[in-house]
Amino acid sequence: MMKKVTVAGMGYVGIVTSVVLAHLGCEVTCLDTDSCKIDQLKKKQLPIFEPGLQTALYTYDHQLTFTNQSQEAMADAELIVIAVGTPALPNGEADLRALHTLADDIGKYATQPGLIVAVKSTVPPGTSQQLKGWIEQAQEKEFSFSVASTPEFLREGTALADAFKGDRLIIGAENKEAAQTLESLYQPLGIPIFMTDLHSAELIKYASNAFLAAKISFINEMARLVEKVGGNIADVATGMGMDQRIGSQFLQAGVGYGGSCFPKDIQALLHVANKHEVQLPMVEAAKRGNERQIDYFINKVKAVASPLAGKQVAVLGLAFKPNTDDMRNAPSISIIEAMLNEGVKVIGYDPAATVNARLIFTDRIHYATSIEEALQNSDAALILTEWPEIKDMSPRSFQQLLKSPLVIDGRNCLSATDMRAAGVQYYSIGQNERM
Repeated sequence: MMKKVTVAGMGYVGIVTSVVLAHLGCEVTCLDTDSCKIDQLKKKQLPIFEPGLQTALYTYDHQLTFTNQSQEAMADAELIVIAVGTPALPNGEADLRALHTLADDIGKYATQPGLIVAVKSTVPPGTSQQLKGWIEQAQEKEFSFSVASTPEFLREGTALADAFKGDRLIIGAENKEAAQTLESLYQPLGIPIFMTDLHSAELIKYASNAFLAAKISFINEMARLVEKVGGNIADVATGMGMDQRIGSQFLQAGVGYGGSCFPKDIQALLHVANKHEVQLPMVEAAKRGNERQIDYFINKVKAVASPLAGKQVAVLGLAFKPNTDDMRNAPSISIIEAMLNEGVKVIGYDPAATVNARLIFTDRIHYATSIEEALQNSDAALILTEWPEIKDMSPRSFQQLLKSPLVIDGRNCLSATDMRAAGVQYYSIGQNERM
């Protein structure tokens, strides 16, 4: 049984992975070059917002060690799991510099023969094999090791549930021995395990995210059509989702996807395809469709709330999805910028993402500490994140608090019937407003 494990990179993926490995009985050394982040984690304070994760840190406290020293983290490791960031470069290519730096440290400091280096970061096909070369070049003393690809499929906001009860675990390895060792490690989780080669494992992650993004862009296209021809996109999606070949997930119309994964991974996938002179028109269409959906929502606001100049607008929800504080590529960013360009006074509210929103907007918008404060004396409300407390807000509250009760729901999370019955002028995505 593998006991000494190092997880490199203490973001969403790295912290959750550390908890999972501790649950499996490993002694886990958690490595990150950010000393402030390590100091926080030593105090059991999370640098991110993720439900249940702080409790998990206390639960597995005796098995988790935090450090910013690579030599300390790698010297005795039998398994090194890489969970560093691979952000998009300006040309869309995945930035592998953190991975390369880590490879140099592994070559210098790792000492255990039979070491397995498993890449959990999302990387282009061929990267794990490239990583092995980097490590070998940096080795001061040669010893045998293997590389593997174990991509993650964690959703922010439900990361712990996904880690312990996911749909599948993908293990790509360069040899049978490494694959079987990782299979034995993860088997107690009871999650189906699929073993494949390195390149396939790397591509599974990109292909999965591109397909899910395409579903979102597709249902948003249908929503725009529904608004012209009549009907209700929620009913269209329900009817489609009843077909097991299609499924109901990711068929929720709205302002489009955001976050750190879909936009970045689609750009990286398109860059890889272009490099190999392969056209991916469906993936390109999914990307364009998402960009078009945000513009469509902005135009809807301009149409129903005109004139905007001088008005006060409450933006309910700033994070790209509920149960996270992540503002990366959040639709709210483009929408708020458009409102500011129109001369709107924006009052933003989010129960978790305000700190990160301040880093983006600084004092160009105002920040409310409650939904009620945001709505008070505002001319209109835009719903951009379907937080439970926003969904649970009574129609009567919108009617009483807004100066002129106008709500444009970018997440279709409120009842059109109830809102209109309460005297609210209510607009959503993919519903014919004449109904």
